[in-house]
Amino acid sequence: MLHTQGPGPGGPGGVPTLPTQGLMKGDKHEEQELGSEPTAPQQPTEEEEALIEFHRSYRELFEFFCNHTTIHGAIRLVCSQHNRMKTAFWAVLWLCTFGMMYWQFGLLFGEYFSYPVSLNINLNSDKLVFPAVTICTLNPYRYAKIKEELEELDRITEQTLYDLYKYNFSNTLVAHPRGRRDLGETLPHPLQRLPGPAPPHEARRARMASSVRDNNPQVNRKDWKIGFQLCNQNKSDCFYQTYSSGVDAVREWYRFHYINILSRLPVDASVSLEKDQLDNFIFACRFNQVSCNQANYSHFHHPMYGNCYTFNDKNNSNLWMSSMPGINNGLSLTLRTEQNDFIPLLSTVTGARVMVHGQDEPAFMDDGGFNLRPGVETSISMRKETLDRLGGTYGDCTKNGSDIPVQNLYGSKYTQQVCIYSCFQENMIKECGCAYLFYPPLPGVDFCDYRKHNSWGYCYYKLQDAFASNRLGCFTKCRKPCSVTSYQLSAGYSRWPSVTSQDWVFQMLSLQNNYTINNKRNGVAKLNIFFEELNYKTNSESPSVTMVTLLSNLGSQWSLWFGSSVLSVVEMAELIFDLLVITFLMLLRRIRSRYWSPGRGRRGAREVASTPASSLPAHFCPNPASPSSSPPGPAASPALTAPPPAYATLGPCPSLASSAGASSSACTPGEP
Repeated sequence: MLHTQGPGPGGPGGVPTLPTQGLMKGDKHEEQELGSEPTAPQQPTEEEEALIEFHRSYRELFEFFCNHTTIHGAIRLVCSQHNRMKTAFWAVLWLCTFGMMYWQFGLLFGEYFSYPVSLNINLNSDKLVFPAVTICTLNPYRYAKIKEELEELDRITEQTLYDLYKYNFSNTLVAHPRGRRDLGETLPHPLQRLPGPAPPHEARRARMASSVRDNNPQVNRKDWKIGFQLCNQNKSDCFYQTYSSGVDAVREWYRFHYINILSRLPVDASVSLEKDQLDNFIFACRFNQVSCNQANYSHFHHPMYGNCYTFNDKNNSNLWMSSMPGINNGLSLTLRTEQNDFIPLLSTVTGARVMVHGQDEPAFMDDGGFNLRPGVETSISMRKETLDRLGGTYGDCTKNGSDIPVQNLYGSKYTQQVCIYSCFQENMIKECGCAYLFYPPLPGVDFCDYRKHNSWGYCYYKLQDAFASNRLGCFTKCRKPCSVTSYQLSAGYSRWPSVTSQDWVFQMLSLQNNYTINNKRNGVAKLNIFFEELNYKTNSESPSVTMVTLLSNLGSQWSLWFGSSVLSVVEMAELIFDLLVITFLMLLRRIRSRYWSPGRGRRGAREVASTPASSLPAHFCPNPASPSSSPPGPAASPALTAPPPAYATLGPCPSLASSAGASSSACTPGEP
């Protein structure tokens, strides 16, 4: 910073000084003697501090930071500045420590943004709502409106078994053997015998005798494959739906035609069956030692499992509550398991099918059911479990299915099975033009029937293959629900009734329920469902790394490597801010010095030209190359016509031999 100095006591009279002002920290104003001029401002003698101050250079900034920071080890960089080896050692150590700390920071941030979860297990004890229980007869019903079509399907199937396996299904078929063509060929897609691939060494012989072998009925049955042909709408693409097992082939073929016949049945055809079928199927029902009534169950028909009854579902006005565990405080049923009006080609098992599920969930008997054995008392003990998942960034689950791009066709609570089957039905309607009988249809869409949709079988089996391989994307679209309630089941079996008690038990059943079956033990079964204990387990997810945990881990790492606190982080932020500001000011000064405005240069020239040479400091030399200095006077002023020089570039002045007594001094760059 440039200061002006007046003459000594013996010098010329008062000449006003040239006031200047600096921006950097450390600039000082020296007190000047202003002579006899009363209007000249007086300069302060103490260092003045501005509201915002910055250091002059990077070195001064780093020295100040190392001397005053609370970060351990930083002061060693200043204390060891006279020993370059120690300075280098501490500098390398300091940088390595910073690198290790920020590497640990990266690991901590990576763990946090991976959103890990912890599983919390809690045990609770309280009264429990008894779940819904669905029981099916395993006996598909022969409706009167489609009875003739089912009988025709049975006759064609019996003749098919005779043609393929020479099996006499009934006495009627033996007494009146007919070919399938004699039945009028009312059914498309006949069941056929397909020879399997020939061994490699017999391939040539098979090609030569292919026409003969196709008409030869004496083919080795081990090489057979049974199936039926399916084609698209214009018959341009066909394939055989084949099975290696004749039992599976016959059941699937019969099932395919049974679905077509059942799709012609009116929707309200099974409404009148409820009361009569329940009395014939369930002999006794008690819950918590109280008899059941008609308001405790609802009825629906399943194509494969027959008439089904759901106890304690969401339509029940008063849900059952379990206040005590044990077999006497649950649901007890006595079932009739005889196959009344049995369809042996569709259902090959006897007994009943049971499923335990939530009140607001549909019963998927294929997925979660189990069969009851006739003549056996089955006791099912339950344990309730709930699972609460974290959604959002912590897990891929949905709260209520509103964000799933699949329409819920069941009108019930969202479950993954509901979504998957709804997704398949949507694709079935879109690709095949009709709805599959096993799943609810969209409004205004008919069930598939080859009388209306002659190529739906081809479309269905192709779509089923794409569904199983997830080419339809149903398993990807249908995410898991965030809240799930499940029941863990344990089963126990015993013979019922016992040998000593079976006489009076069957006598009572025959008197009360008209139970007149010949093989009495194969016609009844007993089921007990109860809570094993009222303690239920709650599994809930929680974030493993929260923001508080992250900050705590970051603070631990900072203290480990530097023994500092949050204020030390503020000091680092202040250091970075000062570095940026100093860099900006230096660039700004360089730009201003390079692109100096002409107007400002002329004003500076006039100010310097109007200043007597005797009033300039003795240790500054306007022309350092000149060996001597001209005496002060008015004649020297015309020479100062250039803008003010950059005083930081002035060199040392030569010795001045003048009568004023000015002594020689060295002018170093940047010296104030």
